[in-house]
Amino acid sequence: MVSGNADCFDSFLLGTVSCTLFLAVNGLYSASDDVIELTPTNFNKEVIQSESLWLVEFYAPWCGHCQRLTPEWKKAATALKGVVKVGAVDADKHQSLGGQYGVRGFPTIKIFGANKNKAEDYQGGRTSEAIVDAALSALRSLVKDRLSGRSGGYSSGRQSRESGGGDKKDVVELTDDSFDKNVINSDDVWMVEFYAPWCGHCKNLEPEWAAAATEVKEQTKGKVKLAAVDATVNQMLASRYGIRGFPTIKIFQKGEDPVDYDGGRTRSDIIARALDLFSDNAPPPELLEIISEDVLKTTCDAHQLCIISVLPHILDTGASGRNSYLDVMLKMAEKYKKKMWGWLWTEAGAQSDLESSLGIGGFGYPAMAAVNARKMKFALLKGSFSEQGINEFLRELSVGRGSTAPVGGGAFPKIHAVEPWDGKDGEAASVNTSSNLQRVGFNVRQPFHKKTPTWRMIIQFSPSCQCMTRKHGKHVERGQSRVTEIACAPFILTFLNLSKTQLFSS
Repeated sequence: MVSGNADCFDSFLLGTVSCTLFLAVNGLYSASDDVIELTPTNFNKEVIQSESLWLVEFYAPWCGHCQRLTPEWKKAATALKGVVKVGAVDADKHQSLGGQYGVRGFPTIKIFGANKNKAEDYQGGRTSEAIVDAALSALRSLVKDRLSGRSGGYSSGRQSRESGGGDKKDVVELTDDSFDKNVINSDDVWMVEFYAPWCGHCKNLEPEWAAAATEVKEQTKGKVKLAAVDATVNQMLASRYGIRGFPTIKIFQKGEDPVDYDGGRTRSDIIARALDLFSDNAPPPELLEIISEDVLKTTCDAHQLCIISVLPHILDTGASGRNSYLDVMLKMAEKYKKKMWGWLWTEAGAQSDLESSLGIGGFGYPAMAAVNARKMKFALLKGSFSEQGINEFLRELSVGRGSTAPVGGGAFPKIHAVEPWDGKDGEAASVNTSSNLQRVGFNVRQPFHKKTPTWRMIIQFSPSCQCMTRKHGKHVERGQSRVTEIACAPFILTFLNLSKTQLFSS
């Protein structure tokens, strides 16, 4: 078994494909193990509708901690066989199922006890003994609940709604009169079930639909809604949409013809489709300037990945040049919005400590880094800062290829509070003393002669130019003369009453 590998890009990005060397197709468990492999297809039937107590591990094949847990999990499953069910979900492959239960890291272990729709997080040790102890403790609680008359297990579809899995109040009941106002004229996405009260399949779907409605409402902030139409009463709607069998589920999106939902009829299947619809219709993420520590941490902590760009100083590009770079980033944010990444930018030199921690600057500006704040690892864009170059970079991230490095110092550095860009061109700085010139590396003869007239100089240069930060008396790496040192950065010199020969030493 391959252990966690810092060079394997998959350990950097939650939700990417597994390492080439690892047989991710088979996950960490096989049919010969006592661990039951769970998927969106069988999860509802095996776990939610079961009377048994379940311990379920959500894992990723590339996760080193998961790999170390595997033998202990297998031992626990064997010890608990016939007493407590032990399962595992490849949440890297089945992201919708992991998302449904709020899985944010690996491994995550949940206990499905008396109330299957409110799983408990397991916080104990990762040895087989600790796992078995927790299982038996949960089992004792389940048995005591049953002895005292409190409900245990799934029992019936109706009970799942009453015990927190979903409330029918979250399913919007629609009629011939209310349909257009609520659905057709809405900006939200609607999934509508057309049912008949006497239909057995509709009765089986009802608790799943209700539970999914509650979950979808929470996860999409009400942007995707689940509804129901009694087609035997509201026959105009049934005729309008050609309903011939029950239940029929249709998806309505503003400005588009309705389409049939042809997915599974479990809660997890319905939720997965709803979340896909939500991401398809969600606006692109915000592109934020890093003007404070709060902006950086809030964005990166809230997203699986944050894309940080360092743009040239405003004096290098002007407003039009900067806006061109921002437009490229906005297009990429739109293209990859389903990834739910955060998008940030800063000006070269504004957050120099952050640049250093991400290894930015060596390739010049603009530069881009993709940062996993949970793992404190990053990957650098090494191609062109263009739609094509960035797209190739992000596509490689999405499929788990590339190389990463740890963030310098193992954490984000101090972020300086800066004023947000005002959208205008920058103004050049003025310098009129020889001491100021010496601070940027010029060797100035002063005075040149008692009769040398007073001189003034205006320097306009790129503040992001590394050459201009060298101390007086040291040569830059790109040249051996101070004239070369000057030429290595874009700037303009205006001399008044002083020649170049007088200004620079040989």
